[in-house]
Amino acid sequence: MNGYQHLYIPGPTNVPEPVRRAMNVPMQDMRAPDFGDFVTGILTDMKKAFRIENGRVFIFPSSGTGAWESAIQNTLNPGDKVLMSRFGQFSLLWVDMAERLGLKVELCDVEWGKGVPLEDYAKHLEADINHEIKAVFATQNETATGVTSDIAGVRKVLDAASHPALLFVDGVSSIASIEFEMEKWGVDLAVAGSQKGFMLPGGLGFLGVSDKALEANKAIGNAGMARCYFSFEDMIKLNDTGYFPYTPATQLLHGLRCSLDMMLEAGMESIWTRHTRLAQGVRAAIEAWDGCQLVAMGPEWESDTVSAIYAPEGVDARDVISTAYWKYQTSLGSGLNKLAGKAFRIGHLGSLNPVMLLGAISAAEMALVDAGAKIEPGSGVAAAQAHYRATTPDGQAAQSKAA
Repeated sequence: MNGYQHLYIPGPTNVPEPVRRAMNVPMQDMRAPDFGDFVTGILTDMKKAFRIENGRVFIFPSSGTGAWESAIQNTLNPGDKVLMSRFGQFSLLWVDMAERLGLKVELCDVEWGKGVPLEDYAKHLEADINHEIKAVFATQNETATGVTSDIAGVRKVLDAASHPALLFVDGVSSIASIEFEMEKWGVDLAVAGSQKGFMLPGGLGFLGVSDKALEANKAIGNAGMARCYFSFEDMIKLNDTGYFPYTPATQLLHGLRCSLDMMLEAGMESIWTRHTRLAQGVRAAIEAWDGCQLVAMGPEWESDTVSAIYAPEGVDARDVISTAYWKYQTSLGSGLNKLAGKAFRIGHLGSLNPVMLLGAISAAEMALVDAGAKIEPGSGVAAAQAHYRATTPDGQAAQSKAA
């Protein structure tokens, strides 16, 4: 009667209707003779989304955090030294996991609003002449702060130091949304989740694994960290036949099949370009709001999947979020950890178009004014409209040309 609740958080994201319909299937036998071919096709096409020809992509019935845990457990030993950086809630949680799993973390703490510190990484790696550092961790997109880091730059730093460490990347809010080249950039383990750019409900954790990481797993053998549910060995044995070592989330796999078809038909480069265009419109709106600014501390850090926005001085961001939700039926992302009450977030990833984001911008703008912000109503919407009008391709023209 009153429409539906609008979702503009950085995950879970909106699920396209074709994907929702694809998941509406009866329960099926996950050991059926034809199920293996279905799974094999998905695993093959997941490699295209991760941009690898070699290696593997594992699909776990978990969140991205489960894939994080699997990456560590299967390639590292307790007591191994790893290089990490912390600059937001999710990079913070990754450091916490590494320490709780028994790794020795060499930590670079970074001001929130910036990302992976390439110069600091270079110094640590150059000083590590005995190659005690076994892995380098990098969060490509820090969802809490709306900051994107240069993963290709991390690879250059490793190569410049001739360092053999494995490269781990948290791509939960980046893979399938912004540029990610796993094989080209020499990434060894890359984590993603179903509820972000893959346009699905939460429940699947994805882990891209290079040949180098698979060799590290073989070298550990039965030693290393205890592992069972997230074991590479068990997954490889069954995945090679098109099945899983435990009950898979079959409905989600049907949705994933549809999502992959949509993404690969559009082309990953096209998806990356669309996310940049949509994000630029949101940033134009923020620039037009007096007193608001991005948490990201410069254009080089700005994320194309989520904008974390400081509320104007004297305005509690929690009031903005609450007003948007209860009054305007719109969910905005909250400020996490030290950003609570100071910032709110607009997620702009997955299945979105300019008109949808104009709704998000309008709701945020009204909620800001209601919460006491001294901004001109309509200013952000107008700025975003101007950007989208100037940059959005003419779909009819493109379709006519294709025909």
